[in-house]
Amino acid sequence: MSTSSPANASPLRVPVHRQCADAVLMIRPACFRYNPETAPSNAFQHPERLADAAASAQAEFDALAAALAGEGVRVCICADSAAPPKPDAVFPNNWVSFHADGTVVLYPMQAPSRRAERRRDVLQAVSAQLGFQVSRVLDLTDHEREGRFLEGTGSLVLDRRTRVAYACQSPRTDAVVLEEWARALGYDTVLFDAADRGGVPFYHTNVLMGLGERFALVGAEAIALADRTRVLNRLRASGRELIEVGYDELEHFAGNVLELATQDEALGDCRILVMSRSARDALESDTFARLCACTDDVLVAPLPTIERLGGGSARCMLAEVFLP
Repeated sequence: MSTSSPANASPLRVPVHRQCADAVLMIRPACFRYNPETAPSNAFQHPERLADAAASAQAEFDALAAALAGEGVRVCICADSAAPPKPDAVFPNNWVSFHADGTVVLYPMQAPSRRAERRRDVLQAVSAQLGFQVSRVLDLTDHEREGRFLEGTGSLVLDRRTRVAYACQSPRTDAVVLEEWARALGYDTVLFDAADRGGVPFYHTNVLMGLGERFALVGAEAIALADRTRVLNRLRASGRELIEVGYDELEHFAGNVLELATQDEALGDCRILVMSRSARDALESDTFARLCACTDDVLVAPLPTIERLGGGSARCMLAEVFLP
């Protein structure tokens, strides 16, 4: 049998999955503060008393949002509603993700105080401001009733190009929900264990791993020995440059980075890596140089209040929106 195609046959259309979004959702916090309900599973939180914590968090938020817009990233800003109080609303990537085929995923979250962050008006704002057209909604929130959680792209670090989801097990990342998510979105999964230097599981995968188009930044020593080789080999197989960081860097949010797409008048399509000031300062000079060689620009934002009280950093504040 001949395997040749007719001269007028249309070529096979292989979908090309983008790693970097050029738009993000951000939620301007109304009641930001230390949340004791989330602290037991988040060792990055510090229960400090700051009289102006909410105002400081808003100032940090505004500066990051303005810097992103100045770099050409499309930013949909929604104001947090004051009631009920939602101290972690500034981290929307935990409750929602927006995919290029029009899928919106709603995620089950461990802390009851965080579940009120899921707001239909926010989804409507993303559609209105960015033109995102919803084709389906994958609602996983029923798992909350069974005590199973998967906190969005906090629990998941996605290699969108090769359709692989990396996830470290924790009280906030359940294997059952992960597999349901992966079947619905067509991903393979790499599930592993990872812990801080005290042996406490990392609450989210995105504090120890970040993937860009050309790099894989990972806290390799934090990954359990039984899983480490498997995880690192899978990352290498993606063709990215593997850049390892240690506990000292992870503890300052050096793993909590996000690469976004933007346009430059002179250069055209570009990539910008977003990280906090504490992350930048913690990175060794050669590590930072290797990262810079894998992207076009780096945006550094001071986020001291959000990091210390909220236990999350720049990547946590950004819910990517993949437009068709």
